[in-house]
Amino acid sequence: MQAQPRVAQADRIRTVSEVNAEARFLIEERFRRVWIEGEVSNFRPYASGHWYFSLQDDRAQLRCVMFSGTNRFVRFRLQNGLSVLLRGRLSIYEGRGDFQAIVDHIEPAGEGALRAALERLKSRLAQEGMFDETRKRPIPGYPRHIAVISSRAGAALRDVVAVIRRRFPCVRLTCFDVAVQGFEAEGQIIGAFDRAEFMRHPPDVIVLTRGGGSLEDLAAFNLESVARRIAAAEIPVVSAIGHETDVTIADFVADRRAPTPSAAAEMVTPDRRDIERRLRRLQAALEARTKTRLGMDQRLLAATRQRLVHPGRTVEQRMLRTDELGDRLAAAMASRMGQAGTALRHRMDLLARCNPAAGLPAARERVARAASQLHAAARQSCRQRDVRVTALARALNAVSPLATLGRGFAIVARPDGSRWGKPLGAAEDVQRGDAIVAHLAHGTIDATVDSAGLRPDQTSMKGEKE
Repeated sequence: MQAQPRVAQADRIRTVSEVNAEARFLIEERFRRVWIEGEVSNFRPYASGHWYFSLQDDRAQLRCVMFSGTNRFVRFRLQNGLSVLLRGRLSIYEGRGDFQAIVDHIEPAGEGALRAALERLKSRLAQEGMFDETRKRPIPGYPRHIAVISSRAGAALRDVVAVIRRRFPCVRLTCFDVAVQGFEAEGQIIGAFDRAEFMRHPPDVIVLTRGGGSLEDLAAFNLESVARRIAAAEIPVVSAIGHETDVTIADFVADRRAPTPSAAAEMVTPDRRDIERRLRRLQAALEARTKTRLGMDQRLLAATRQRLVHPGRTVEQRMLRTDELGDRLAAAMASRMGQAGTALRHRMDLLARCNPAAGLPAARERVARAASQLHAAARQSCRQRDVRVTALARALNAVSPLATLGRGFAIVARPDGSRWGKPLGAAEDVQRGDAIVAHLAHGTIDATVDSAGLRPDQTSMKGEKE
């Protein structure tokens, strides 16, 4: 029977999970950021969006994982057999004890040398202070003229122009069409800066932009000559090269970097709606301030006009007025106090002599009796007045000319323009041919006098009267 090995007292027995956890901690502390080059194999994209693959060379393999939150920024198609350069940290998956690399960046292997040269140039320019924030200039808040350096064929220029026209349409916009990749890009970009600065009315800010692309596509914006021309520009420069994950040397040298072309357009222009709201607030404040100031000035003017008298006369008037008011106040106070004292004593006597509650029933009875008497007297008065009005109407009707007319009589009058004319009392009042009118009870008769004179019986009666 084979003897079991003894465990030294100084050694602690660990579980598998403890060993894996300690190993993972040591490896992650030692290899926090590594660059690895190799060939992709066993590539498996999962439904969760994560990528699992192996990186191999002619002698070894390394398991790799790239999570969905990171691989969505990869702009090329990852497939088996592709040589890549990746960056990540080394770790251990504790559940299975698998040694693996957790990838946060991946690119085709051909870009490795280009990226190394780019890093060297970036380090040298940083040592010269070209990336320092102290040399960066502020972007004007309300530019009058904006220049955009980009390619007319790209979507970046259209995005910038659309956003600027929407947010701040009154600004002057100048577009410089340049190549943004290839051999001609370097000279055209530098020449665009020269033309912008030598304009009769130079722009207040320059936007340098293009769409996304690979490291080779963005090579023009990583050139030292372009970086130094941006740094030497007399006008503030906003760089918006590629997408949010694309970073070029032009972005570091520019006064401001925007993650996208649209964001650059928003950075260099104020929103007209904010300006309109601010102008409305300023207008309201100005109107209120003007009204307040005008009121103060008017009151000051009125007060000044009142004070434009001789000071001695003003003092005399004030002294006289003060004495008068003092006398009136003393008299009014004495009179008011006397009246108040008399009224108080009277009310106290009344209150002491009688209890209002005791006399309330008798007062109600008197009021009811007085009301009954008032109603009876009113009815009696109305009856008496009705009888009197009836008698007066009857008497008036008896002597009314209209009643006489109703019994067959007529009123004969000479027309004079009035309603009734001039009444005739005797035949001598008219002559032959005169116009007369006879008023009957119902209607009138117009006539002409054929003859006028007294009848025989009327003549004898006239003689008797004489």
